[in-house]
Amino acid sequence: MTGGADPRSWGRASRAFAALAGWQARRPWWFLGAALATALAAGALALRLELRTQFDQLLPQNQPSVIELHRLAKRVAHGSIISILLEGDDTAALRRAGDAVASALRRDPPPWLVEASDGLHEARAFLQPRVGLFLDRARLERLRDELRAAKASAVMRGAGLDLGLEDEPPPALDPARVRELLGDPDTRSLAQRYPDGYFQSADGRAIVVLIQTSIGPGDLEAARPAFDHVRSVAAAALAPFPTVKVGYAGDLVTALFEYGAVRTDLTEVGALGVALVLGVILLVFMRVRVLLALGGTIALGLALTFGATWLLIGYLNIATAFLVSIVAGNGINAGIIYAARYLEARRARAGVAAALRVASAQTWLPTFGAAAAAAAAYASLGLTSFLGLKHFALVGGLGMLLCWAATFVVTPAILAVAERVRPVRRRGRARRRGLHAVRHHGLDLARPFVALVARYPAAIAILATAVTVASGALALRYVTHDQLEYDARRTQNDLGSAEELSRLSTLSKRTLGASLDGSVVVLADRVDQVVPLQRALEARRDAAPAADRPFEAVHTLFDLVPEDQAGKLPVLQEIAATLRKARARGLVADADWAQVEPVLPPQDLRPWGADDLPASVARPFTARDGIRGKVVIIEPTAGQDVDDLKYLLRFTNAFRETALPGGESIRGTGRAMLFADMLRSILHDMPWVLGASFALTMVAVVVTFRRGRLVFLVLAALLVGVAWLLALLELFHVKINFINFVALPVTFGIGVDYALNVVQRYGSGEGVREAVRRAGAAVMLCSFTTMLSYLALLGSINQGIRSMGLVAVLGEACCLVAAVLALPAALAWWERRHPRGPEELAAPAASPTGREKSTAVVHDV
Repeated sequence: MTGGADPRSWGRASRAFAALAGWQARRPWWFLGAALATALAAGALALRLELRTQFDQLLPQNQPSVIELHRLAKRVAHGSIISILLEGDDTAALRRAGDAVASALRRDPPPWLVEASDGLHEARAFLQPRVGLFLDRARLERLRDELRAAKASAVMRGAGLDLGLEDEPPPALDPARVRELLGDPDTRSLAQRYPDGYFQSADGRAIVVLIQTSIGPGDLEAARPAFDHVRSVAAAALAPFPTVKVGYAGDLVTALFEYGAVRTDLTEVGALGVALVLGVILLVFMRVRVLLALGGTIALGLALTFGATWLLIGYLNIATAFLVSIVAGNGINAGIIYAARYLEARRARAGVAAALRVASAQTWLPTFGAAAAAAAAYASLGLTSFLGLKHFALVGGLGMLLCWAATFVVTPAILAVAERVRPVRRRGRARRRGLHAVRHHGLDLARPFVALVARYPAAIAILATAVTVASGALALRYVTHDQLEYDARRTQNDLGSAEELSRLSTLSKRTLGASLDGSVVVLADRVDQVVPLQRALEARRDAAPAADRPFEAVHTLFDLVPEDQAGKLPVLQEIAATLRKARARGLVADADWAQVEPVLPPQDLRPWGADDLPASVARPFTARDGIRGKVVIIEPTAGQDVDDLKYLLRFTNAFRETALPGGESIRGTGRAMLFADMLRSILHDMPWVLGASFALTMVAVVVTFRRGRLVFLVLAALLVGVAWLLALLELFHVKINFINFVALPVTFGIGVDYALNVVQRYGSGEGVREAVRRAGAAVMLCSFTTMLSYLALLGSINQGIRSMGLVAVLGEACCLVAAVLALPAALAWWERRHPRGPEELAAPAASPTGREKSTAVVHDV
């Protein structure tokens, strides 16, 4: 056996692990059978995990905005939208096709269908002849008097009685001016945007059939059959229109596409991450038995992790969905250390059972310490109120511990079975060089670093110091400036590959108009609260500086019911009567009359209330219980982007909670509010999470060494790596969002393990070169597997996940280089100037026992 394998030097726990390894050597199939049964059971649970891609799943369910969102979903009928895009060169045919599709959908409506329409026909027909009643009474009276004078003057001129004695001649009878005065800006804009009431593009080559559903965002179980029904009905209705091209857009269609893309992405990223990890293990060890042992270990660990996730949480969200790759890359580290120690013992001519006992006894504690440190780093994320990070903390931390447990259950048993099939043969290093050595011994990852440290310690140490000083300045700039990502689009799924869906979505928004794009809905408890709520919100808007207006307008059903109808209606009827008489006398040309007639009220027009409005007009303001008027729509400020989180904070603050005169209050919610709450959560919790992660890391280092100088070396290497990371983030202009934020605290817990292993060897009395040679190879392999698992994330369609992978890879690389190059170079340079340096750092006893011995594991591939 190798040195340190004397069972008499082992502690009680180490002897227990050795005894377990003995049983695994004698009865490996028992353990493998139990592991297989456990993996199948846990895997069956893991397959039941539901993927939830909505952002409300990332916040606590007791968050006020989430509670209000759920209340809103239950009480407001309209939810997701489907837009049917009809395209062609024949505008008339497109209109007939749109009418046919809308009529077919309304003919036998399913329960989820709220409305299907290809235009604002009913609203236009109702409001256009009544538009004059939305003007103030004084304006109507002035218009009436102008028309009377103009008509009288025209009649006088026609009879030859105009003597020209007036100081100022009355204005000419101009119907175009009448239409301009009667038609308010909103109505004119509506008429221009929707010619003849159709949702038609400006060039007339596209028409939108807009389908409003009661299906809430994220309800994919209801969305799929609804979309299938719409496509089926549309296909039948469009059969007589073979030249019309059909396409689909809307948030329901986009959600279905994104869900399918995320599921595919999750599978591909997870599989790629595991494949890269196993591939580098095979390349380094060059032994299939190691690949099988570690592959079986990680399979059991992943099954246990996500089976437990189903039991504890029940679903995956956008933050936890990609933990398959991350858990595989981090969780396999214990197996790497175990396999390296086992092969070392076998090369030292130990028998299979003896080698397994040595590997189990001498690796359980350091690997458990590393797994516990990584779990603690994940656990620090649980301090945030952000539910997505809490779940990430639970799944990631649990995964580290379960993968460690799987290592000591599966790895020894698979290695024992492999020995029965084909025993390990001793391979002499001295007889092989170059590719032959790689083929028979695998890659010696530490060799280049050992050579550099041995030859150029001073140059490397000076260069590392200079880089660290420069990085410190950049890091200081990074942490003292606002580095949060305020563009919400950079955390969303990248659908650039879905070119047709993107084109149709853009065409639909352009056709329908974007004036209410990003608008939010606020639900009052009672109708009598709506007007006071509107006035309070408008007062808040008007009190803000013009440059900081939180929103553009507040729309309610009562905006469509003008005041003082009884007083204004006689004046409006006089205007209409005057124009009709002028038309009868031939004073208004046909072309002018065609323009003015639609805005004139019918002779039997009566005042109306909210209950008299057509259903299609009142529907956006109607609750699910059928009561009209309780829904309030808040329109974002014109020219502002709701994906700009800085504006979003101002926007949502304006309606988060509104106090009414009677002491009641109304809360707001919506996608905008959820994004704002996630941003607030990160702003509030980030310092606590980072501080807790670093404190837990320091505790792990202090408990491991309990000697100040070694603790100082480990923490110095970690701080150097973190400084380099922050400098790179500053140079690459990487912003922090609520997804990539997790990479920062995790870097502390995982990155410190590399310096810890190197310093542990150095502190046991070995020279720097020997410490890097013996600890560096396994440390680098552990780091490479972790980096590869994060590199797989760069292939995700989600921009937030990609940024998390980038930050994590940079953190891993910085901490690794600091641990195996910068720190050893500085120590080697110190050794040359102070030969007794290593002895001063070494443990008092040359041959530690118990806990000291078990932590001094040899990490030699």
